[in-house]
Amino acid sequence: MTKWIVGLLLLANLALFGWMRWGNLLTEEAEVAPAQAVLNPDKIRLLEAPASAVTAVPGSTPGPTLTLSPSPASAASAATPAHAPAPASAPAHLPTIPASAPAPAPASMPAPVAAAATAAKAANCAEWGEFSGDDLARAQQALSLMKLGDNLTQRSVERNHGYWVYIPPLKKHASVEKKIAQLKERGVKDYFVVQEKGKWQNAISLGVFGTQDAAEKYIAMLRTKDVRTAKVGERVSKLKYTVFVIKDLDSGTTDKLNALQKEFPDSELKLSACNN
Repeated sequence: MTKWIVGLLLLANLALFGWMRWGNLLTEEAEVAPAQAVLNPDKIRLLEAPASAVTAVPGSTPGPTLTLSPSPASAASAATPAHAPAPASAPAHLPTIPASAPAPAPASMPAPVAAAATAAKAANCAEWGEFSGDDLARAQQALSLMKLGDNLTQRSVERNHGYWVYIPPLKKHASVEKKIAQLKERGVKDYFVVQEKGKWQNAISLGVFGTQDAAEKYIAMLRTKDVRTAKVGERVSKLKYTVFVIKDLDSGTTDKLNALQKEFPDSELKLSACNN
C-alpha cells in the first residue's frame, strides 16, 4: 500500500514539473506571428542624398536626407521605395504651351511683289516694231525660226512723216539694172525701184525709217558693204511700217524675244496684256 502511495506522489511531482516547464507551449495561439526584430540603434547613421536624386522645388531649401539603415532582418522584407528619384537629365522647368494656341499665320506677300506678280501674269502678249526694209525681212526670218504658229501676227502702221535711205535717180533704165546687180553682189537684198513719174523716178529705195537716227545707222551698215552712193532723205508721205504681235507668251519665249531685240537696236519690244 505504501508503495502505491509513493508512486502516485512521484507521478504527481513529474506532472507538475512538466506543466511548469512546457505548459505555455500548449496555451500559445498558433496564428500569432513572432515579434519583429528590434532595430539596432547603434547602426543608425545619416547619409547625404546623391545630387542626381534631388529634385528642386521652388521656394524650398534642399537639405540632407535622413536614411535609416535597418538590421538585416528588416532589410530583407523592405518594400519598394515610396518616391522614385527624378531622372538626372530631366529639365527643372519647361514652358507650358496651351493646346488651343493658334498657329502663326503665314506671312502675306508684300504689296509690291504681289503687284509685280499680277502684272507679269497679265503681260502675256508682246508688240515688237516698227520694221521696214531689210530689218523687216531679217525680223520675219528670225521669228519664223521660233515656230510661234498662230500666236504670231502682224499689223501695219502708217506714218505721215519719215526718213528713207535711197540711191538717187538714175537717167537710164540700164543704169538701174547695173546698180541692182551691184547691190545683190554686196549682199543687199531689200530694195525698191521708184516707177512713178517725177523727180524720184528711177531712184532706188533701200528702206524707210521712222527716225533719222535709224536711217543713219542703216547707212553706216551699207558702208561696210561698200555701198557708197546711198543717202538719207526726209520723206513727207505716208510710210508703212510693220509691228509684230505675239500672244500667249511663256518665260522661255519672252527671254528669246528680249535677246532678239538686242539685234535690232532701233526696235522696241513692249510687253502688255492681250486684247481679247
